Amino acid sequence: MNFLKRAWLATKAKKGRSILLTLVTTAILIFVLAGITIKNASSVAVENAKKETGSTISLQLNRDYMMSQMKPPSSSGSSIINSKIISIPTSVAKKLAKNSVVSSYLFSTTTTANASKGVEAISTSANNNTSTSDSKGPQMESGDFTITGVSDTEKVSEFKSSTNKISKGTGITSDTANNYAIISSDLADSNKLEVGGKFSITKTVNNKTVTQELTIIGIYKSSSSVNSAQLQNSSSNPQNNIYTNIATVNSLKGSTDTIDSATYTVSNPDKLNSLLKNMKKEINSKKYSLVSSEEMYKQMLQPLNNISSIAQNIILLVSIAGAIILTLIVMLSIRERRYEIGVLMSLGENRFKIIAQFFTELLIVTLVSLSLASLAGNYVGNVLGNQLISKNTTQQTQPIGSNSRQGNVPPGQGTPPGHGTPPGHGINSGSMGSTANPKGVTKDLDITMGAQDVVKLGGMSLIISFISTCLASIGILKQKPKDILTSN
Repeated sequence: MNFLKRAWLATKAKKGRSILLTLVTTAILIFVLAGITIKNASSVAVENAKKETGSTISLQLNRDYMMSQMKPPSSSGSSIINSKIISIPTSVAKKLAKNSVVSSYLFSTTTTANASKGVEAISTSANNNTSTSDSKGPQMESGDFTITGVSDTEKVSEFKSSTNKISKGTGITSDTANNYAIISSDLADSNKLEVGGKFSITKTVNNKTVTQELTIIGIYKSSSSVNSAQLQNSSSNPQNNIYTNIATVNSLKGSTDTIDSATYTVSNPDKLNSLLKNMKKEINSKKYSLVSSEEMYKQMLQPLNNISSIAQNIILLVSIAGAIILTLIVMLSIRERRYEIGVLMSLGENRFKIIAQFFTELLIVTLVSLSLASLAGNYVGNVLGNQLISKNTTQQTQPIGSNSRQGNVPPGQGTPPGHGTPPGHGINSGSMGSTANPKGVTKDLDITMGAQDVVKLGGMSLIISFISTCLASIGILKQKPKDILTSN
């Protein structure tokens, strides 16, 4: 009778032990499989996020420099920043764009304006005061609209991700003339405006009122969600965001040839870091700062990397614990079969064949457990994975670096109250957060079990079974048949 047949008969004869081993092994394999699927899903999510983020470098104003330029508190107790020194000269941005590794770029600048003629902002439930002040802080102002000047709307993240889509007319390009704009479909419907229609906006700059008439060349439809913070005033409502070219916004701000930020797309991702180093040499680091997308997705991917590490630990710890538990169970089982082992060895059976019999018995149980684990592992993996990502992403609410946009304020109002930056002149206006930002931190994982995962699990289960059998057999098989039968 060969060891395979003996293993099969022993498994059938001792059903209670076989069921116990099946339950224990299934529980072990379910958690190992959950760890494998979570780790694979997080790895895929990391790669997808890197592709989504792209390889970009953002030029922004240095926050420390901007704060150092604050004027002393006025008689009213408010600090004011000179708007002339908190913009980036277009010449500086264009100089960096000449690098051969830069495949494309986006310049942007932002301000706010009030309705003048032919248009009314979509109202919010909040108080829509055009200006507010804090007796202990800098002067702040808002308006009815956020006016975003860009070099090309196709390169703006909201349009690249299809959050905003041109439904009528055309978008803004480098060839767009001054005083042409695109507006949201909600704003157009609210004011019964069409492509070719005109409306006027106004803004007060340095105690002078500037009024501009804009001609609509396009209407975009936005699918972005609006939260309560964005409804605090009209200008922060995405429906009231008007896109135009940079020169038009500059005329509203009373400046010339300046931008708030520039985003450069790198043709070769491998050269991102070297380009960043070269760019830093070409700018005044005291005035300007550069942020790469690598820094961005490092923070965005932190929850995924944490989960991948946790999944790896789950696999390792459960495998070790499983091997120990199975070793103890098999060891107890083998001790009960000392007489059987002694008789087989007395009949001349090879020690390794006896070990192979025990391994085969455990292998039969493992195959059944593997089938059961394959059915339940995907569900357990989804539950564990999404709980882990939920706990990790709640900690990823702080923007990257000191130059990131704060909270949900609109473009051009990136500096929070207390920093004295008028809308449209903040260091965060049009920054990487508004022009090259990926969709955000991953909030769920696509955990799907594949054939490769089952193969990995099968391999690990074989290793666990083999180690357990060998460890459990050492104490018995190193003895002689006479000693085994005598002790029994």
